[in-house]
Amino acid sequence: MRLLMSSLDQDEGEMKIFANWILDVGNGNIISVVGDESEVEIPDDLLITTTDDPLSHLVDFAYPNLLQNMSDYRYFQSRAILAPTLKSVEKVNDFVLTIFPGMEKEYLNSDTTCQADENEDVKQEWFTQEFLNDIKCSGLLNHKLTLKPGVAVMLLRNIDQTSGLCNGTRLIVNKLGSNVIGATVVTGRNIRDKVYIPRMNLIPSDSGLPFKFQRRQFPLTVCFAMTINMSQE
Repeated sequence: MRLLMSSLDQDEGEMKIFANWILDVGNGNIISVVGDESEVEIPDDLLITTTDDPLSHLVDFAYPNLLQNMSDYRYFQSRAILAPTLKSVEKVNDFVLTIFPGMEKEYLNSDTTCQADENEDVKQEWFTQEFLNDIKCSGLLNHKLTLKPGVAVMLLRNIDQTSGLCNGTRLIVNKLGSNVIGATVVTGRNIRDKVYIPRMNLIPSDSGLPFKFQRRQFPLTVCFAMTINMSQE
């Protein structure tokens, strides 16, 4: 299981127990049905029950002494908070971003409908810029990307596979330019390499919409938290 493959210094026995529990949940072995609902009993050691601020407690648990370790690339290699929805992921990432020192830099994308859309029944003038900007789905770049130096990000597209810049590669932001973002690779074959990430024109392959559109944005997302599906890519 990838959970075990990705661990570095953690107790392998505890990781194996947790991995087996996750598999049992997925296989339906520990689910009880109550009426029309299915319930899963969560082990006590996985619950946050002793704080009035569970989000802060969760971040402290997953990223202990975050500010003291933010310059150590190894610190981010084996840590991530997984959530089932993009809304939950954004809530966690936005919270962690407020902890980091320094000024935020905001990058807005540019959205346009594709001229060669095969669906002739869909008219481009139907869609306002605001509507296109609000489109969100897993793996799609957000309209607004907010970053600070030192923040952990994940690459969302393949840029240069020979250099290790692949979809899912994690990096630490070093420089926030207007046209490129400087970062250090922290996972994969090229750990500690300094790279520059440009804006890219991206067309979602399956956005669930009856038309195609192009989004120009940096192919990065803050990755202190990520969706469960994204962690498996």
